Amino acid sequence: MLALITVPRAVRSGSTPWEPTLPKRSPEPASNRLIDCLPELQRQEFLSECRPAELQFGQPLGLPGDPIKKVYFPLTAFISRVTPIDRHPPLEVGLIGNEGMLGETLWLGQDRHPTQVLVQGSGTALEMSTAQFLRQLKANPSLAPIVSRYLFVLIEHLAQNAACHAFHELRERLVRWLLMTHDRAPGDHLELTHQFLSDMLGVRRSAVTIAASDLQYRGLIRYARGHIQILSRAGLEEITCECYAASVQAYERQFSDAPVPLCGHAGNSTDSRPAAV
Repeated sequence: MLALITVPRAVRSGSTPWEPTLPKRSPEPASNRLIDCLPELQRQEFLSECRPAELQFGQPLGLPGDPIKKVYFPLTAFISRVTPIDRHPPLEVGLIGNEGMLGETLWLGQDRHPTQVLVQGSGTALEMSTAQFLRQLKANPSLAPIVSRYLFVLIEHLAQNAACHAFHELRERLVRWLLMTHDRAPGDHLELTHQFLSDMLGVRRSAVTIAASDLQYRGLIRYARGHIQILSRAGLEEITCECYAASVQAYERQFSDAPVPLCGHAGNSTDSRPAAV
């Protein structure tokens, strides 16, 4: 039987030396980078078909083989693609923020989810029905090439992820994952428990605890009560593996001409962030 991921809620009780205070979100970006690639008139027509959606942390959006009922274009939310495996913890194989979309396989004629998908970061998205998206693919000549370019990036990312999981140490993989999540988050505070991190990385919770404690000892992150605060992005970038930069470059090769949407508030870390990839 496949082991499907469940997302534990952050611990609400107990003492801790640090009490996370989450900043309020600033006004959300009114754009998604893929949608921003459309010419003005076609973009306005496309947006007229979209509806705003509030996505909540841990919300399931589909299981492998489920019909794709809605297509999502994240704004401030971000979504995980997870692969369940018999007798093993599920493993995250992809991350979607305001650089991407969920439902891109419809362009291939495939109307079912290839992986489990769930919300990793609460926030907003634009949504439309599958039927609406398919109509847009036919009516909007600029949309299909954009989706095609995005699919190419996803293939590159899957190959990079496979190599990273096979050859790199857990600490490097954890740092890469934190940077990718930080790219998509509206600030420096991430809502993550060690159990959720272990599920995403496909390792034991105790291993994540050791790796995260090392990062906290180095002054790169602060962790308590199911929240991680990024203290030094530059420090994380120094110790991550080359797979993070490779993922950034893969996206920029395809979308270097695309406008970069605002990503909520800039956060409190002293380091600037690239567009989410």
